[in-house]
Amino acid sequence: MNGEEQHVKAAASKAGSASGDPLLQPFRLKGLTLRSRIVSTSHASMLDDGGLPLERYQRYHEEKARGGLAMTMAGGSAMTSPDSSWGGGQLDLSTDRIVPHLQSLSQRIHRHGAAVMCQVSHLGRRATAYAGNWLPPVAPSRVRETRNRNFPKEMDAADIDRIVKDYASAARRCRDGGLDGIETVTGGHLIGQFLSRRTNRRADAFGGSLENRARFGLMVHEAIRRAVGDDFAVGLRFVIDEAVDDGSDFEECVAFARLFEQEGHIDFFNCIFGRMDTDLSLAEQNMPGMFSKSAPFLPLVGEFKRETRLPVIHAAAIRDVATARHAIRENLVDLVGMTRAHIADPHIVEKVMRGEEERIRPCVGASYCLYKKVHCIHNPASGHETIVSHIIDWAETPKRVVVVGGGPGGMEAARVAAERGHKVTLLEAGARLGGQVLVAAAAYDRKDLIGIVDWRADELARLGVEVRLNTYADADLVLAEKPDAVIVATGGIPDMGWLEGAEHCDSVWDVLTGVVPAKDDVLIYDETGRQAAVSCALHLARMGRVVSLAIADDTLAIETPYPDRVSFRKRAAELGIRVVSDLRLVMAARQANGIAARFRHELTGAETEMTAAQLIVERGTAPVEDIYQELRVRSANNGVTDIALMMGAMTQGDDGPQVAGSFVLHRIGDAVASRDIYSSIYEAYRLCSQL
Repeated sequence: MNGEEQHVKAAASKAGSASGDPLLQPFRLKGLTLRSRIVSTSHASMLDDGGLPLERYQRYHEEKARGGLAMTMAGGSAMTSPDSSWGGGQLDLSTDRIVPHLQSLSQRIHRHGAAVMCQVSHLGRRATAYAGNWLPPVAPSRVRETRNRNFPKEMDAADIDRIVKDYASAARRCRDGGLDGIETVTGGHLIGQFLSRRTNRRADAFGGSLENRARFGLMVHEAIRRAVGDDFAVGLRFVIDEAVDDGSDFEECVAFARLFEQEGHIDFFNCIFGRMDTDLSLAEQNMPGMFSKSAPFLPLVGEFKRETRLPVIHAAAIRDVATARHAIRENLVDLVGMTRAHIADPHIVEKVMRGEEERIRPCVGASYCLYKKVHCIHNPASGHETIVSHIIDWAETPKRVVVVGGGPGGMEAARVAAERGHKVTLLEAGARLGGQVLVAAAAYDRKDLIGIVDWRADELARLGVEVRLNTYADADLVLAEKPDAVIVATGGIPDMGWLEGAEHCDSVWDVLTGVVPAKDDVLIYDETGRQAAVSCALHLARMGRVVSLAIADDTLAIETPYPDRVSFRKRAAELGIRVVSDLRLVMAARQANGIAARFRHELTGAETEMTAAQLIVERGTAPVEDIYQELRVRSANNGVTDIALMMGAMTQGDDGPQVAGSFVLHRIGDAVASRDIYSSIYEAYRLCSQL
């Protein structure tokens, strides 16, 4: 950071604190003075290298510290013990080899004025016997977890003693690594498995009464405190209600909390709700996703806070600054976790401090960060900090750039090129920006995706990008702009040409946008495994239509994050949607009573027929590439984008012989091949950040 940047940041910080914004007020936690009330809680980023937090892991957390948050918490489900592995993606705190890497991580975070903690835990029955160290999982009782599917060994005295010591050793390694504190976990992890009657059926001193079930957790925290001393912050990520008949309700969880508080070895509660032993409980309770309302558990957390003297942290679908501010102002929490929001925009706090709250890239609740490591559906730099930067550099030579197509990829291309200092014109054939996102957001459950479009539209206006709507671009129109670079982001159209009888079918686009009215009896065919077809099915079923869904895959919505996948399945079942798997559509024909669809079974080859009043087909998109082909022969690079360029190994000037007065031509997103929103945006970002 240069001197001018330091001055601006210091001035912004001073102005923010003086404003009285509750989010920007400092907070004392144990011996730490946190500079604001916004934190990022522990999560498994899957960016580790063999259980170690190396460069990409550190850079990911460092970016949030650089962006101004008070504390980042690393190591979701970090392993205390060799038999606490789910097969990869966890920090391994079971040996001293991690200490120097934690030291490097903590130094990086502290350099930016933030604190750093780590989650320390044993998975218990959530571990796997079939990967990692290939050790049997252990648990208080021999009760199988639905999600994990392993049968655990019932812990004996030796297991209990060993794992208590492992917790203490793991905590000591975090202290020796320069971290500011740690948290353990109840919930579906081992301590919580002892607490809950659902998983603890013991008849010894560790089962039965509330005090007995708390015994293991109390022993763990006593050992941790002895290992780390009194000055090191130790917290507990704590379930405040298991939300199931045979589990711990709110009153019992409060009673457990008082036992831990009275013991005197913990310094804060990080409150969570519900269970995590099934995909559905994870999606609806522990990590609420696309189908959940904003901050669903804040009121109950506020009730819990009134029952304890210790500071309270909470993070669950708190996606926007207004909700976070409400949580602090109303004293519902002391520190607010905006974990997935920081994957969308790691500079949230800095933007609030600068008075640029409206420029925060919104978390749209798409759960893409639970699909591909920590990748955000519309922030291509998150999780890629060692490949691309969150800050776009100014180009040495300004260029004239024309972007054809105003979908998410085209908007991102125009935004990044303009951030580079280029003069940019975006040509969009439609009346609105957004492309296929407009179709996706027409489905009720995915309406928040429109934030991807709205944020970029605001940024394009701020950057002075010339946007021409209702403009069908041809080669002459593009070349009249005398461009140095042309980015074709024309997307695709529903791919129907492969199907015999396609003229009798409608597309998901047609129906969701209302171009074609839905009939009373609908058959939808999906060959993508993505959200479009099943979103359309839910949409029509809610309208009272009778809906059947035939899929080529063996599982509904297989190409979606697991929270979406299980939530789609649940809602399809609730709405009575008939789902038939392993079918491939081979032809459609009109009959007197509707449309007959002929399918071939993927496994047996047997053919079958289904009939409905309307057949809707979803098979991705075919590229719209007419203008690309028109411009290709007139471009300096023949429209070829070198893969090395996309990988960041070369610069724009290296991609072929240049012709005087000519331009380079690239195409991105679905104009190349049918993919998803993230792929289009990431492609645009990588390409145009080098333009």
